Amino acid sequence: MSNFKNVQPLADFDWEQFENGGSTTVSKEEQTASYDSTLNKVSEHQVVDGTVISVDKKEVIVNIGYKSDGIIAASEFRYNPDLKVGDVVEVYVENQEDKKGQLILSHKKARLSKSWERVNAALDNEEVVQGYIKCRTKGGMIVDVFGIEAFLPGSQIDVHPIRDYDVFVGKTMEFKIVKINQEFRNVVVSHKALIEAELEAQRKEIISKLEKGQVLEGTVKNITSYGVFVDLGGVDGLIHITDLSWGRVSDPHEVVALDDKINVVIIDFDEEKKRIALGLKQLTPHPWDALDPNIQVGDHIKGKVVVIADYGAFVEVAPGVEGLIHVSEMSWSQHLRSAQEFLHVGDEVEAVILTLDRDERKMSLGIKQLKEDPWEAIEKKYPVGSKHNAKVRNFTNFGIFVELEEGVDGLIHISDLSWTKKVKHPSEFTHVGEPIDVVVLDIDKENRRLSLGHKQLEENPWDTYETIYTPGSVHTGKIAEKMERGSVILLNEGGEGFATPKHLVKEDGTEAQVGEELEFKVIEFVKDTKRIILSHSRTFEAEREEEKKPARKPRNAAKKEDAANIQNVAAAQSLGDFDALAALKAKMEKGE
Repeated sequence: MSNFKNVQPLADFDWEQFENGGSTTVSKEEQTASYDSTLNKVSEHQVVDGTVISVDKKEVIVNIGYKSDGIIAASEFRYNPDLKVGDVVEVYVENQEDKKGQLILSHKKARLSKSWERVNAALDNEEVVQGYIKCRTKGGMIVDVFGIEAFLPGSQIDVHPIRDYDVFVGKTMEFKIVKINQEFRNVVVSHKALIEAELEAQRKEIISKLEKGQVLEGTVKNITSYGVFVDLGGVDGLIHITDLSWGRVSDPHEVVALDDKINVVIIDFDEEKKRIALGLKQLTPHPWDALDPNIQVGDHIKGKVVVIADYGAFVEVAPGVEGLIHVSEMSWSQHLRSAQEFLHVGDEVEAVILTLDRDERKMSLGIKQLKEDPWEAIEKKYPVGSKHNAKVRNFTNFGIFVELEEGVDGLIHISDLSWTKKVKHPSEFTHVGEPIDVVVLDIDKENRRLSLGHKQLEENPWDTYETIYTPGSVHTGKIAEKMERGSVILLNEGGEGFATPKHLVKEDGTEAQVGEELEFKVIEFVKDTKRIILSHSRTFEAEREEEKKPARKPRNAAKKEDAANIQNVAAAQSLGDFDALAALKAKMEKGE
């Protein structure tokens, strides 16, 4: 609205000529000059005060005493929802007249021109300021304070944890400036700080009246993984997860919900640190006190697995009453195993009570006792000489441990695996988890071990080999393995023999290789140690020796023959034929 109170009519204005369309005695320039003289002198880029003359949802019209009113977007006044006609506000003159002849003003820039000084003064004076919450951001909200975008941390919105930040967007609230970074011009504000002082006084009064064992009503304020925070009417207390129920609680949400009204008992409190420990389960009797007095050791009892570890499982037999099944009481087996192989959380089980201590509130249970101990009648089920099928469990350098049934184990010594094959390690013979046929050789009931054999399922072939592989006999065999000290020979009739490198030299002077099939002569056979010593070289060396020998009789035989001849000659001739006897004697001496 323009100000016309100083405008006076011209005394010599010709109204008749004006009505007839003629010119007046006053020029347009003179009229403009006269009008402008009545207005405020306004310069661009300056801050002036203006009066609000109109407010609607989109625009705010402000009069600064200029020839036209300025229009400002209503969004610049979001921080002040109480703005009304007649209010005086600061405005920044951006342009006296745009293309449309409109005066351009900005309230935001006017605020910004002095906002930094105002913000710092508010921090120094601990002044309460108004701010408009513009939007959410990571970790909190963005607040318009004096035209500056300040940060409101989520933890500083209220004394209670905020579950829905969005409800605060678009609201105007009071804040206290708590921190300013001068270098980066960052401002942090808090709404919580305004109400903490009042709450502190309430808290001191409440804590001064607290007593251990006192029962109070509170409201569930926050739920965490480790417990529940309860508002006792201006002061918070914590119910630890272990104090929510006599039974095990994996998640506090199972017991309470946000905003629940609950009765709690004060377990402990620290007036200086302002910590209050609360309990919920303490308001009900301990379940052990209500346990059936007739339950005793040896009874069967049912329950649910609530916790499991490598060493055992905890079974809840009644709410808040648990018993431990140690892993050693889960099976008659002596193998080291974890409880997870037998039970899982949530399993419904039946068990036998092994120990019961009501004073210490402890109970131990067993499930293997539900089955008969297999070693009680081991001689009847697995007598010596009986044959069975077992499962390979693990190896050692000296044998194989097998399981005939749960809790019944046995050992097959490496020497009892095969009559003929020389086994260096049991893993060469079979694999873990594989079935294997066995025969019981011996029972050690005290140590719960069986001695087992595998080769005993077949007849001893060495009884037959003894008649076949006689020293000097020749047999066909194949070189199966070659080592530094000799080679293993697989004989066609069965069994294995051994030949040293010098006995593997062939007739052409080369050494026999793996895979070759040759004839071998038995040099030595020892049944007790299952040893057959062979030679290929001997098969052709003997023939050579025979070929090299002349067709002559042995020296002794020749002598005997010649002696007989002398006797015959002596008998045939007279004793005087000395020439013939002398010649025969010379022949004998020469050894011919």
